[in-house]
Amino acid sequence: MHRDDDGTAEILDRGRFPDARTPWDDPDRRAEALEWVLGRLADHGLRESGPREVRLRPWSVLVRFSVAGGPGDRPVWFKAVPPAAAFEASLAAALADWVPDHVLAPLAVDAERGWCLLPDGGPLLRRVLDEGAGTLADWEDALRSYAVMQRALVPYAEKVAGLGVPSARPDELPGLFDTLVAENAALTGEERAALEALRPRLVEWCEELASVGVAASLDHADLHDGQLFRPAPGRFAFFDWGDALVGHPFSSLLVPARSAEDRFGPAALPRLRDAYLEPWTGDGVTAGELRRAVGPAWRLAALGRAASWGRMFPVPGAQAAPGGAETAHWLRELHTEPPL
Repeated sequence: MHRDDDGTAEILDRGRFPDARTPWDDPDRRAEALEWVLGRLADHGLRESGPREVRLRPWSVLVRFSVAGGPGDRPVWFKAVPPAAAFEASLAAALADWVPDHVLAPLAVDAERGWCLLPDGGPLLRRVLDEGAGTLADWEDALRSYAVMQRALVPYAEKVAGLGVPSARPDELPGLFDTLVAENAALTGEERAALEALRPRLVEWCEELASVGVAASLDHADLHDGQLFRPAPGRFAFFDWGDALVGHPFSSLLVPARSAEDRFGPAALPRLRDAYLEPWTGDGVTAGELRRAVGPAWRLAALGRAASWGRMFPVPGAQAAPGGAETAHWLRELHTEPPL
């Protein structure tokens, strides 16, 4: 623990990036952010009341503020993201208007600077599961709720894209694939050749996915159990939209399914798939067609993950770059046979 220039105690967490430099390390930018946060807290009748917990990563700054003056004196969270994800603040505010039952309503946003101030959402699903208070049924309920939200957002897909959220619809993915492979210096010549040979099949997966007739929507693209709150059984709030895309919604299933599989084993996957697909039934699409669409969507989700790393880096002090190891890892995932 150390003390900031204003004397407030700070607990710093730099994770796996102890040498990474972030805006929080610049005294002037830190002071600017703190002035904004404290002003916005005051707008809500809140005041800082304890140590700050600061989580620094090359791709974001997250600060937990202890506050007094509100119901239960629950903490408030400040998030700052790099320009590549600056849309997150505007998106969080828009989602609070469009799907208020599924997200947290920000206390304040600064869209130009990519800043967002959020209330506490209660325990994360990860914490609930770690403490033994949750089961696989919580993941099933969460995915149903998430799919309901995605369906509600279909009419807003163009507005989401207009906020700066990257577009990765099936017909755009072959071009994205070409760019990622061409720019990735971490791939070996053999890997590059294997990916180029895979391209015709990738085009087929895109065509197959597009033919199902499910419209584009918001894809969180990184929905693991640390990215959603579970304040009570059957209640969920989704957050952290820095990796979001406008694309085929089923690609969202990759990350949560793997997160749940790590905890509950592969037998959980069919249950999670069916829970997620349940709100998508109807509209002339059969359950069998929906299940078949999961396979290509699962494969193609790797492109969204690769593109996200490519957008976020290079960042000073980071250990990855647009042609770096993480992007290459997700490109290699295209060869992996989906388990569903």
